[in-house]
Amino acid sequence: MDEIELLADADTRARRFVAASETRRAFPDAAAIAALAAFDEALTDAGCPADETLAMLDDIGSPAAVAGNGPRYFGFVVGASLPVAAAAERMVLAWDQSASTSLGGPGAAAIEQVAERWLLDILRLPPQSAVGFGTSASACGLTCITAARRKLLAQVGWDFDRKGLAGAPPIRAVVSDVAHVTMIKALRVLGFGTDNLVVAATDGNGRIDPARLPALDDRTILCLQAGEVNTGAFDPFAELIPKAKAAGAWVHVDGAFGLWARASDRLRWLTEGIDQADSWTTDGHKWLNTPYDCAMALVRDPEALAGAMTSDAAYSSAGGEAQKNRTMEFSRRARGVAIWAALRSLGRNGVAALVDGCVTHAQRIGAALEDAGYEILNEVVLNQVLFRAESEAETLAIREAAAASGEIWFGGTMWRGQQASRISVSSWRTCDEHIDLAIAKLRQLKERQRRGARNP
Repeated sequence: MDEIELLADADTRARRFVAASETRRAFPDAAAIAALAAFDEALTDAGCPADETLAMLDDIGSPAAVAGNGPRYFGFVVGASLPVAAAAERMVLAWDQSASTSLGGPGAAAIEQVAERWLLDILRLPPQSAVGFGTSASACGLTCITAARRKLLAQVGWDFDRKGLAGAPPIRAVVSDVAHVTMIKALRVLGFGTDNLVVAATDGNGRIDPARLPALDDRTILCLQAGEVNTGAFDPFAELIPKAKAAGAWVHVDGAFGLWARASDRLRWLTEGIDQADSWTTDGHKWLNTPYDCAMALVRDPEALAGAMTSDAAYSSAGGEAQKNRTMEFSRRARGVAIWAALRSLGRNGVAALVDGCVTHAQRIGAALEDAGYEILNEVVLNQVLFRAESEAETLAIREAAAASGEIWFGGTMWRGQQASRISVSSWRTCDEHIDLAIAKLRQLKERQRRGARNP
């Protein structure tokens, strides 16, 4: 089988997989997972035929795939890939370019520059800001915090690039007591040390309480959230950011999915004042429904981002607008192309409709589950429904039964020290009928638990 035939076979198999997204189990069954043992084989000397390798990947790997691209998967704030975004990714793979600079991929660089402009437009962020298209909110958060620390140190006369951290004036990081693990990871990797983080208290929904905000100064990075991962809550930016700016602190906002509320007239009030921050992160593979892995670091001061991330070499020199000088990656694929394709296809109205539709679905689930006897633990203002049953045992049993059914899938979490379940509605494929199914299944499982309690 030659190259073109192999690619055609892969395309046929991929189309078949996507076509089954409506009927595929939301989570693979035990037999499909057990079959993965076939991949545990010895590496051969001579190699195996390419078509056989592809067939194995599909025949064994596809049945064991989680249906994150389907309409009944409510886990991890994962959106299904928009067809146009997935198709754009196929073109990028076919181009096979290193999109570090315009020299490596003139077309990719031009498209990513347009994607940057559109992104700042639809998110209503300062138009002079710089965007780095990276792999994840983890990597992009690390990028933003690096730029923040370097800029704050420069303002007190410390040359971070030459002197590093040895002997440097201390920079503090303030995080909420429910900061996302990727934010903590970025700070830990950068050497802040978890014992040194200053923790801000939050209210019952996970929002930083302005009255209990720790003291800030011009050597502080204040890390806020747009969309707490369990509750979907937003920190009160309009109250917190002015305090931080008055103190000379840098404000970073982790908006992995919640930042997309900026695209909605209905939800924008949740983000009031967020445009006054210094940096933001968000993902495309969450609420914009692009393929993995596509995320963005957005920094108000382009020079601060380029200064921190620049990686010019004698054989590859470019300005601060080059993506290799805005992200962690030197060799990279053009992740911004999928963003461009999604935004061009949806437009402002399409993005707003996608976001608003998910919130409407989540609010309907929240109301129905409360009516069915579940405890709803959050204000359902976004796409997150945080809930639990009458006991931890019942909560776990219902979640496991839902996964075993294959009809729906949602994940577990810990909230305020107790087990809870979390439904995230993020997919463009999810319609009213899928919400009806999810509600009916959870009602059924709750009633089954009730009957079991009455008849032990």
